[in-house]
Amino acid sequence: MTVERLNAAGQPVKPPLPQISAQIGSLADYARLAREHMEAHSWAHIESGADQGLTLAHNRQAFDRFRLCPEPLADLSDAHTRQSLLGRSLDWPLLLAPVAYQQLAHPEGELATARAAMAMRTGMVVSTLSSYTLEAIAQAAQAAAQELGRSGPLWFQLYQQAAREHTLQLIRRAEDAGYQALVWTVDAHIKRSSYPLPPGVEAVNLHGMPRQSQSGDLMSEHILFGSELARGAPTWDDLVWLRQQTRLPLIVKGLLSARAAAKAVELGADAIVVSNHGGRVLDSAVSALEVLPAIREATPAHIPLLMDGGVRQGTDVLKAIALGASAVLLGRPQMHALAVAGMLGVAHMLYLLRAELELAMAQTGCASLDQIGPGLLTTC
Repeated sequence: MTVERLNAAGQPVKPPLPQISAQIGSLADYARLAREHMEAHSWAHIESGADQGLTLAHNRQAFDRFRLCPEPLADLSDAHTRQSLLGRSLDWPLLLAPVAYQQLAHPEGELATARAAMAMRTGMVVSTLSSYTLEAIAQAAQAAAQELGRSGPLWFQLYQQAAREHTLQLIRRAEDAGYQALVWTVDAHIKRSSYPLPPGVEAVNLHGMPRQSQSGDLMSEHILFGSELARGAPTWDDLVWLRQQTRLPLIVKGLLSARAAAKAVELGADAIVVSNHGGRVLDSAVSALEVLPAIREATPAHIPLLMDGGVRQGTDVLKAIALGASAVLLGRPQMHALAVAGMLGVAHMLYLLRAELELAMAQTGCASLDQIGPGLLTTC
């Protein structure tokens, strides 16, 4: 007996579009349509935030506090969005964030996302919890880059495993597959997660590795403190150890304080991702955008700062750069576009966002990223 797949409206899930509709002109359009193209439980999982969703909402509100000051009459004849990031040229200051289980949105999952990223000269960070192996995703990205003559950085997001030998296995696999940097996520080891994955969707990179979780047993001696989950949480000693294990650039993701960012750099981090994990871990946490200036001031100028959380339009990218970011990561919108139109949807979504960024730069008189600064912003 076949069980009908229903979306959040209780209607049959719509298949991915074979071509982009003229009605899609923004990331908000993709978010609206994605509800129709995803099963209800998958949509709820992707859109959810921790507890009451205060952090999730605050991420968006932080951007909306700022207004832009237009600056006409700038010379835009040689305008561009290029920059150097960790020794590699980046065509524009955006990478696709590590999002787990992308088969929830589309059967081709991360394979489609990787192809779209390369087609649009956009970086991609592949999750440890990807639904295709990290090797298969790298191969898809490399094949697309070779076919199209276009590429972007490919990084691997690393979740620390209970045993260091398993963490090291993931590092070596990423190195062998051609990933150009490691993004060590430190803020999501301990969080609530009760989402059951549908059949056929799993963390294939972790086959054979034990998974830690809270028991949920009311009579358990420990809830969190004293449990294996708490004992396995990342520490500063783990950062020191990681730095010794690889020559790849090491990026620490999930820091929100100037003190922590400065210490991470001191212990060997090559870059920082300022992030509250899309509001999925701690409710009432500060937004990445509001702490960016303090973290930028506390870290050496040559250390790249990236951020995520709440980016939904090109002006958001400009605001983040004005407040100290070197580049931004984009999470949920890639899943929306993937659900609506697969690889084509993700590529089109990236095109829209880049077009919005270039328009915002032109309207504020910025011919390059280094001309974007806090003087362009005012608060309301």
